[in-house]
Amino acid sequence: MTLTAARRAGTREWVGLGLLALPTVLLGLDVTVLYLVLPSMAADLDPTATQTLWIMDAYGFFIAGLLIAMGALGDRIGRRRLLTIGVAAFAMVSVIAAYAPSAELLILARALLGVAGATLMPSTLSLISTMFRDVRQRAAAIGVWATMFALGMAAGPVVGGALVDRFWWGAAFLLAVPVAVLVLAGARVLLPEYSAPGAGRLDLISVALSLGAILPVIYAVKHAADDGFGPRTLLLVVAGGIAGGAFVRRQRRLAAPLLDVTLFADRAFSAALAVLLIGLVGVGGTMYLVTQYLQLVEGLSPAAAGLWMGPPALAMFAAAIGAPIVARRVRPATVMAATLAMSVAGYSLLATAGVGDPVPVVAGFALVYLGLGAIAALGTDIVVGAAPATRSGSAAAMSETVQELGVAVGVALLGSLATAVYRSHVPMPAGTPSDAAERIVDGLPGALAVAGEVPPSAIQAAREAFTTGINVASLVAGAGIAAVTVICALTLRHVRPLGEDPP
Repeated sequence: MTLTAARRAGTREWVGLGLLALPTVLLGLDVTVLYLVLPSMAADLDPTATQTLWIMDAYGFFIAGLLIAMGALGDRIGRRRLLTIGVAAFAMVSVIAAYAPSAELLILARALLGVAGATLMPSTLSLISTMFRDVRQRAAAIGVWATMFALGMAAGPVVGGALVDRFWWGAAFLLAVPVAVLVLAGARVLLPEYSAPGAGRLDLISVALSLGAILPVIYAVKHAADDGFGPRTLLLVVAGGIAGGAFVRRQRRLAAPLLDVTLFADRAFSAALAVLLIGLVGVGGTMYLVTQYLQLVEGLSPAAAGLWMGPPALAMFAAAIGAPIVARRVRPATVMAATLAMSVAGYSLLATAGVGDPVPVVAGFALVYLGLGAIAALGTDIVVGAAPATRSGSAAAMSETVQELGVAVGVALLGSLATAVYRSHVPMPAGTPSDAAERIVDGLPGALAVAGEVPPSAIQAAREAFTTGINVASLVAGAGIAAVTVICALTLRHVRPLGEDPP
């Protein structure tokens, strides 16, 4: 019997994977659930525009900033222990958010949810690498994990809208409570404990430097999406780069580093991270634009738009589950490059979409999501598999960090590009009041808000200008993904099919 066969996972591990899927779906839900909750919450708490922005962004901001630190912490204190601490904290803070009496307290709660969420993402992924030692089973398990997170994101708006209609805006946060109860009840029975031997103490200076490297860049991306690229954005990026350089130098000197930077010497590790980063830039920006198209251009209700997003979610699910199976006989680079090429075809459909027919948009986005499912499953597996067991928490955190960064960059870059194209193409009817003209030029939501003050043809023209913005953004994203397809095929071609013994 081979070593791989001797370590195949059994029923307990697969049931444990189902348990790990619960917080994974919850994390995805919390990323997008506020999209439909926000109007009801704003009517109750009356936040300022700046407070509204922070209510939306604080969660992802702190998750992205703390992933590396929490991944290293799990390697030291135990991954199951960190998971149970994190899920309990997530539930308690969710209750605070649900009943927050003011916008200030809700912002604080969202920030603390980000801190707690940062413990869950690397914990769940690194526990999978501990439970599934067989490379084929691990790839399938990571495919399930990636799918659950993305499905949570896709379901967030629909779930949020349904809960607001039936209860109140705070009910969206209370979903964390039953999930926490189930995870805490089953963790000791179904999940193994693992901590890296000889990991050493957590270096707090490294933690501070990692935050200094990531948080300014994330903030700069979000600032650029709202106000454009300027001196402030450049200063933040430079500050992040300086902190990042200091972080890398310190990690090279430490006996027990927060992040083993020598992992980047592994060509598969670095190339897979690059594919994940650029791939998520395209997906993040496109998802942002497509959801707006369905509701603002086609006029669909949130629930109806959620149903239209069902086929893309199924395509991603099929790719995330199927790609690891195909990769047992075909090299992962070939599988990833083939699905990315299909994503390029999807971007081409989006680049030719028009007003009045959502089918090409949904079909194109389904092909885009198909590529996401494959690279999320196989790319994450390559990253985690390249790291030794003692560093899998850090590797998992690195994988999640680049994906969070990719989504943020995608929304900023493609969203800004689509907005610029819209403003250059939207016509202004003669005699339009100045206030209405400003709203129309600002964006399609503003144009729809003043629809009663301008001719219907002006609103139709605004919808067409917005669609043109999507067309141009899709062309740019498609070109980038085409380049990534080539990079993937060339730089990862040495990675052998899953489960195949090395020569």
